[in-house]
Amino acid sequence: MLPNTNLLEEALESWIDTREGLIDEVANIPATKFEFRPTAEVRSVKEVVVHILEVAMMMTGELTRSDTNFHRLPWPKLLRMHAKDAYRANTKGDLLKLLKSQLKKAEKRFLGVGELHMLQLIRRFDGEVGTRLAWLHHGIAHEEYHRGQLTVFQRLMGIEPALTRQIRGG
Repeated sequence: MLPNTNLLEEALESWIDTREGLIDEVANIPATKFEFRPTAEVRSVKEVVVHILEVAMMMTGELTRSDTNFHRLPWPKLLRMHAKDAYRANTKGDLLKLLKSQLKKAEKRFLGVGELHMLQLIRRFDGEVGTRLAWLHHGIAHEEYHRGQLTVFQRLMGIEPALTRQIRGG
């Protein structure tokens, strides 16, 4: 693998690493446990994975546009505009496949618009101004947050998380 030559490539490498870890955790949860939720108020495993995908798809769609606008529609409609494939994924296999293919498509789109595009300022979803690249990092952090959530879910189900097993050498 060649070294990264710019900030965008570095960010994408970070996202790939994050997504691969997320995929390992999702793969570690039995399909029969995808409806598990610790309490009625919390998303199920499946709903967490769909949520991760919908945000990643919306983020990719908006950040690679020349007219990025997180306010073009109300938040739920903006997610639906970009995430139709996430809502169609019904099984563990569908979700794992989409986690992989969505990232490959996103990487291609981000590399297609390039680093200069990603360094331009936009109005973020919170109304503040920042670079597209900073928002990409926000999206990566979002996936890490939910990966941690899924590891807690696994512990509650009596499953050793994939990363724990990997660190132990298992």
